[in-house]
Amino acid sequence: QVQLVESGGGLVQAGGSLRLPCVVAGRVHYAMGWFRRAPGKERAFVAAIDWNGSRTHYADSVKGRFIVSRDNANNTIYLLMNSLKPEDTAVYYCGADQVYEDVQSPIMTDYWGQGTQVTVSS
Repeated sequence: QVQLVESGGGLVQAGGSLRLPCVVAGRVHYAMGWFRRAPGKERAFVAAIDWNGSRTHYADSVKGRFIVSRDNANNTIYLLMNSLKPEDTAVYYCGADQVYEDVQSPIMTDYWGQGTQVTVSS
């Protein structure tokens, strides 16, 4: 079993940065993903990282602006969000799965955190 707790959300101006941590309890050597749900939209993939950080993958909409990383010694995954835009406003979730490819899909991901709100003002 895996428990995930996100934090770090808040209100930021366009062009600013935020870093979201996700603390993992239980089995920590899972592939991890970040997803977001914007108002009126379905949950969408943002970024993924495999269990040891050797592979990462990003949605086109965040490529070059967001960076996913992990610190397995401290059981924490991070999403560093730079050059934020109003369209990045959403509830951000971290997810975990044994399979790296599955953690890139909101349907296939097995475990979820409760989410943290990010609001970007123009």
